[in-house]
Amino acid sequence: MVIALIFLAAYLIGSIPTGLIIGKVFYHKDIRQHGSGNLGATNTFRILGKKAGIFVTIFDVLKGTISALFPFFLHQDIHPILVGLAAVIGHVYPIYLKFKGGKAVATSAGVILGTNPVLFLIIAVIFFTLLFSTKMVSLTSILTSIANFIGSLFFDDKVFMAISFVIMIVIIVRHRSNIERIMNGTESKVNFNKNTK
Repeated sequence: MVIALIFLAAYLIGSIPTGLIIGKVFYHKDIRQHGSGNLGATNTFRILGKKAGIFVTIFDVLKGTISALFPFFLHQDIHPILVGLAAVIGHVYPIYLKFKGGKAVATSAGVILGTNPVLFLIIAVIFFTLLFSTKMVSLTSILTSIANFIGSLFFDDKVFMAISFVIMIVIIVRHRSNIERIMNGTESKVNFNKNTK
């Protein structure tokens, strides 16, 4: 019963639409009606600016981290990444928004942070290196998810490997339209010199 409640809580936390809430409460904007229409941090940066984007990124990461730490806090013998996956599913398919959510990048990163901080630090370095090199958040996210799975192979943890693979697939599938634009040369790029709100 406790384990079922842990999974439910993780899913509900993952379902919190941070970008939508911040946009409506503080900016009177529904970010689903602007930019890519996505609820994640990237579209929040693009539409609401740097401060909102940073907050949404941190909160979405924490959704995954907090969920992954539930077994530790509640002394339950269950792999933390399994609980974290429930938060990722909640972020992608939020019950509050008719199951139409984000692309799972920040929340997945939070799950890795809560499960394997060493690997998280490695993929964080990879993420920012790729981001500054490619200037494409989508491509960076896809490649980092692949790097995370490859990194998981170096740890003696088959469950962690399996769920890292699942997370990689989820992120790649959620970026289908981005992959098409990358191949067509029309994918948006980050302008690091641009002044944000």
